[in-house]
Amino acid sequence: MATPERSEKLVQPNAQSQYTVTAADLPLSCPSPGMNLWNSHPKVFLPIEKTGWAKCPYCSAEYTLKR
Repeated sequence: MATPERSEKLVQPNAQSQYTVTAADLPLSCPSPGMNLWNSHPKVFLPIEKTGWAKCPYCSAEYTLKR
């Protein structure tokens, strides 16, 4: 259960269509751990390491790996 302090730090899932991530965010999943999960799609892991780019099959969010 999210505490009020933790809830304030979470971002809305699927709020953006473009995200930039770093190596610290790997393994990459959508929605990410910093997003509210109750109103989003099932968690899916996205292979971004080889190409530097991935697209979520559920919400079409695009992720770019900043190297």
